[in-house]
Order: sequence, then structure tokens, then C-alpha cells
Amino acid sequence: MLRLKDKIAIVTGGGAGIGKAVASSFAHEGARVLIAEIDPVRGESAAHEIRGLGGEVAFVPTDVSNLHDVQAMVNIAVKRFGGLDVLINNAAIQMHGRDARAHELSEETWDRTMSINLRGTWLCSKYAIPEMLTRGGGSIINIASPTGLTGCAPTYTAYSTSKGGVIALTRIMAIDYARDKIRVNAIVPGTTDTPMISTLLEDSETRAKLVAKAPLGRLGTGEDVAPLAVFLASDESGYCTGGLYLVDGGMLTA
Repeated sequence: MLRLKDKIAIVTGGGAGIGKAVASSFAHEGARVLIAEIDPVRGESAAHEIRGLGGEVAFVPTDVSNLHDVQAMVNIAVKRFGGLDVLINNAAIQMHGRDARAHELSEETWDRTMSINLRGTWLCSKYAIPEMLTRGGGSIINIASPTGLTGCAPTYTAYSTSKGGVIALTRIMAIDYARDKIRVNAIVPGTTDTPMISTLLEDSETRAKLVAKAPLGRLGTGEDVAPLAVFLASDESGYCTGGLYLVDGGMLTA
């Protein structure tokens, strides 16, 4: 039985990494998926790959910090597929080499990080929620980070703060929309081998240190996160809202 049969989902940042793995898993489970991705090459490539496996998928170029892009993203999903049931707020940036301690951090780096990671999550939710209300409910899944919970990423002030904001936004939306049957949860991946941190992982010493932080002894992958996203998008998680779900290899318990 397909766990997401007849559901319509948007996955932001769906062209690579966690987003691509989630989009692929959703399509495999019967969902119709709109990949929203700022990089047109990645977005179209991911859509083509999923389509080749028999999935029903579309791609729309989207900057989640841009109001008009977000409105268009939601409108295209509704027009093409007939509604919206699931939103995965996955799009994010981590500005390596520019994020810094608070007094050393530039306004540009702070503003850009917040605009994608926090404003983007809010904007996408803002325009997705009315469509979910018309369908009598839905599921919003935000991709958070351990950096929003602990001081585990020294010097990454903007990124850590933005992800802390995502966690707070998750909790308040969960309360605000519970009676509307819109569930809002967050997945908290540990260090995950994705293009977002590929430059860091090129350094063998840095990679070894990041692996050592996970008691399970390896970095995570998008495929580690995708099954949990499927669960939270499905009716199986109908009593789950406001939750933070760790996929971190045990990092936060070490």
C-alpha cells in the first residue's frame, strides 16, 4: 500500500541532498511532488530522475526568500496537481567562511542566512497553509538542526540562530493550527553528507572530526532522513504535532 497515495507535496530545496531524497521517497510512496529549487540545473535533474522512476513530479525555480516566487510555487502546485497536503521546508544555506562570532559577523551574512532559513520557512508556510485549510488539514515538516538546540557549532552564529528560529516557529504553528488539523513538526538531522557542506567535507581532518561527533560512527545521508519525512507526511502520524524528531546518529545524546 502506498503511504502517500493521492497526497500533494511541495519540497523546497528538492534538487539535492535531503530535499532530493525526500522528494524521491514521496513520489515512490504515491505523492504528487513539486520540487522547489533555486538551482535550475539541480531542480530539473532531480525531477527528471524521479520521473524516470515512474514518479509524478514537477519542478519550479524558487527562491524561498522571495515573496513572488513562493506565491508562484504554491499556485503552480495547486493548479497542476489540484491542491496541497504536505510542505517540506528544507531549503537552507550555511555560509561557510562568512558566518562568525556575533561581533565579527557582517550584516549581509546575517540577513542572507535569515532570509533563506527562517523567512523562507515562514513565507512558504504562510502561503501553503490557506491551501491546506481548504482541504481540511495537512502536514508541514521543517528541517531544523542541532545547532538550533545547542552550542555545537561555534562561530556559526547566523546559521544556529536561524535554525533556533525554525524550531520556535514549528512549535507556535503547531499550536495555532492544531484545531485546523494542520500538523507541524521538525526533523533535526545531524551532520549530513550533502552539497551544503561538501566544501567542509573535502578536508579529511574536518570530516573525521564531524564523524567522531556521532556515536553511530558515520555522517548522515538524505536517505536517513527521508523515511521519517514520509511518516510525518502520512496519516500514520496523525497524532504527532509540535515534535522535534532527531536523525543525528546519537550526536545530541553524546
